[in-house]
Amino acid sequence: MKLKQYLLSQFSNTFFPIFLVLFFITSIIFLVRIASITSVITLNIFELGTLYAYNLPNIIFYTMPISFFVAMVITLSKLSSEYELIVVTSFGLNPSNILKVFLPITFLISLSLLILSIGLIPKTKYLSQQMINQKTKEANFNIKASEFGQKFGDWLIYISKKDDKLYEEVKLFKTENKGTDQFIIAKNARLNNDAGNLSFILKDGKAFYFEQDKINQIDYKVMHINDTLSESQITPFTNAYEYWKERINSDGDIAKFSFYVLTSIFPFISIYLVVAFGYFNPRYEKNRSVAYAVISVVMYYLISDPLTKSIGLLSIPSIIVFWTIMSYFIYKLTVKKVY
Repeated sequence: MKLKQYLLSQFSNTFFPIFLVLFFITSIIFLVRIASITSVITLNIFELGTLYAYNLPNIIFYTMPISFFVAMVITLSKLSSEYELIVVTSFGLNPSNILKVFLPITFLISLSLLILSIGLIPKTKYLSQQMINQKTKEANFNIKASEFGQKFGDWLIYISKKDDKLYEEVKLFKTENKGTDQFIIAKNARLNNDAGNLSFILKDGKAFYFEQDKINQIDYKVMHINDTLSESQITPFTNAYEYWKERINSDGDIAKFSFYVLTSIFPFISIYLVVAFGYFNPRYEKNRSVAYAVISVVMYYLISDPLTKSIGLLSIPSIIVFWTIMSYFIYKLTVKKVY
């Protein structure tokens, strides 16, 4: 029991620094992506923090499998370099027993990553898109005075003065494919917003309709121009099962689902590689465990990414079987027959 606790404590001392460094780097990448949104919409500190919180499952998902696998390899290689694994082996804890020590925690990590990727990431993605859409709506009707190039739906709009949602000296222009142009002027106007459905109420003005051979003019007291703010189509999120059930027929979504599953179970199906790379005799062998671990991670992703896009769900059992057999073969060839 004390040997197991010792191995796990050594692992935790290695894992957390690696994970925190990768977490910090990945967080910066996501924060830059979030900051780029501010060129379109206005966000305060609280809203930026909320969007970052929605991206936390993604950050953990992309950093946890790599840091966990590399940390396990480094832990065993460090113990091997300091001759501690030789002592551990002399107490009866051979490579197979060491596998059993790390197997439960590896299984829990892979299971947690599955829940995170398949269940939580779609939910937070939906909440993030919903928030961005709402902020885009607010930005869309933030019309400023004395500025050209602003739009209200299909209309180009120019106003001289603005007081909250009251506008003075309003000009609207729209051109259509059939060669008909429309130009509207109004002394004042009011903008109403009902859950993204905008109504521009123009008062005391004129409307001009330009065609190839004639011009029509209409004088009006009150005119209503209605528009619905455009937004990206977001399917309401109910639960993870319904979410993936609706998207399982889409090639892109099948590839994403398969990638999520394969990335989540990577630590579990690579458990044999941990012992194969970390278990060595420092008197006769050089410590190349980190290089082997990095190469394994790169190989796994290079295999998974194209296969998930080409064969979809079949890539899950195919890669699991291939990677597990390959890992066990390397373990048997390098460690099991010696120790």
